[in-house]
Amino acid sequence: MSYNNFKPTVWSQFIQRELEKKCRLVEDCWKQFEGEAKQGKQVKILGVGSPTIGTYTGSSIGAPEAVGDSVVTLDIDQAKYFNFMVDDVDRAQSVPGLMETLIEEATAKMAQTRDAYVASLAAAADNASTSTEIGTPEAAKAALDAALLALRENDVDLEDEVVIEVAPFFYQLLRDNLAAVKTDNDELIAHGVVGLYDNCRVKLSNNLYSDGTDTYMMVRTKRAIAFAGAIDQIEAYRPETLFSDAMKGLNVYGAKIVRPKELYVIKAHKAA
Repeated sequence: MSYNNFKPTVWSQFIQRELEKKCRLVEDCWKQFEGEAKQGKQVKILGVGSPTIGTYTGSSIGAPEAVGDSVVTLDIDQAKYFNFMVDDVDRAQSVPGLMETLIEEATAKMAQTRDAYVASLAAAADNASTSTEIGTPEAAKAALDAALLALRENDVDLEDEVVIEVAPFFYQLLRDNLAAVKTDNDELIAHGVVGLYDNCRVKLSNNLYSDGTDTYMMVRTKRAIAFAGAIDQIEAYRPETLFSDAMKGLNVYGAKIVRPKELYVIKAHKAA
């Protein structure tokens, strides 16, 4: 690829698709607002209340109830960029596809920043365990059972899609209690799914939030956290004082806990 035949729309769409593949924590968010993300923009998420259920006695049921609604605002307040170049001489001596490879590397790094931001929201979760040292499979299982019980007591149904996102040390303790993912399901494995527990997908991530002592592992529905993101700008250019091709891009996004009862955080650290 060279500066002269660069097509920004094609590349921005490619990067966005690749981001969707590489973001393991973002993948488990409520993302129906994805196309509305622009830097500095607010996405308004409408919610509705629940009507009252009454007992019919054969007499008048009265006037219809006015069911309230609510609006949650999702700020697109995160903006990350990349800006790199390839020297003409170096590029001439390299194998074809160097710029494309750099784009893929930049995309992987941007995916990590998106996941890390979603993970950071765990610090503000309403429902969380106390700081716990976990060093045995029994302790890991007990912590996870308590998290799932908390969600189900908050009306998360068994058929709701719940994902469990854990750190490597927790997975090592829990893995003998996991139902295996089918070996031919490459797509699940590529997205970090390492097994099933109580009908929930278990995913492994190194991007979970840490306060320096505990890792904040999330157990949540896919409606608990809303996310919207986009590649807002991307362009290729020739730096004025250099003989180089360069490319820069702007990755904008925002995330928010919108259903706090559907998120539980296990705050845990590895036993010494």
